[in-house]
Amino acid sequence: MPSNDKQGAEHINLVAVIGPTAVGKTTLALALAQKFGGEIVGADSRQIYRYMDVGTAKPTAGERARVPHHLIDIVDPDETLTLGQYQQLAIDAIADIAGRGRLPILVGGTGLYVRTVVEGWTIPRVPPDHALRGALAREAESYGPTRLHQQLQSVDPAAAQKVDPRNVRRVIRYLEVYHATGEPISSRQSKEPPPYQTLQLGLTLRRKRLYEHIDARVDAMLRDGLLDEVRGLLARGYDETLPALSGFGYRQLIAYLRGSLSFQQAVQETKKETRRFVRRQYAWFPLDDPNILWLEADEHAFEKAAEALVQFIQQRTS
Repeated sequence: MPSNDKQGAEHINLVAVIGPTAVGKTTLALALAQKFGGEIVGADSRQIYRYMDVGTAKPTAGERARVPHHLIDIVDPDETLTLGQYQQLAIDAIADIAGRGRLPILVGGTGLYVRTVVEGWTIPRVPPDHALRGALAREAESYGPTRLHQQLQSVDPAAAQKVDPRNVRRVIRYLEVYHATGEPISSRQSKEPPPYQTLQLGLTLRRKRLYEHIDARVDAMLRDGLLDEVRGLLARGYDETLPALSGFGYRQLIAYLRGSLSFQQAVQETKKETRRFVRRQYAWFPLDDPNILWLEADEHAFEKAAEALVQFIQQRTS
């Protein structure tokens, strides 16, 4: 973890609102921020991209006017933000918010982003090697993602076990670190407890109910102009093979525009991929994690329970 000025930092309260996509994290975070004078720090690896609003379920302009948001719209779709860069930006945002007497609230469903902040990961500061990334990406495109994952398995079995073979971007990053340093990334990662009093609030729903939320969200995104958003990204000249455009919704609608899927197939594939993503999110946020206080998002008064927990940690550290 990067060095921090820890003078007084141990008194920083950090609230993290985490959980799977479509569970209601934004709504709860906004309510907590308004009640406790908070500001939101994004922990979503897709909401970092400009011009990608509908398909990433970004907070609306009205929501951002009500509560300040950080780490949203910070890079273009063809730019790279490494995990280490994200971590430093998040640390800086949290310090800035707390320094102004406000409550930082980390919100998102990207497990890597959340964990690197709340657990204080030490991340190798290896700059991007664009030539290597391009070569590995072409290899994955030609031979399939399993080939790269097998390479990672041979040099860093511990890292390979933690990453989904379909997450080509993450596999490439791990291989990039190995090629640059000669050491597996798993041997270079450690944890230094961050200087925060952290309350992790996890939102969950029964799986059937969560899938219903996902289907409704995808339908709403389409009504709100997701297809036009995809057309706009392509019209701006962004290559459809960019990692930013590989996410569910974008990839399927690009396939529809290219004629390889019908519109109905694209919609159903988007819903299917989103459900699959939820299962991976629960691997990052397991329900038996003792550091996460789980709340059923459809239970009566769950928001009041969350407010009581935040009030408790504030009183305890005041």
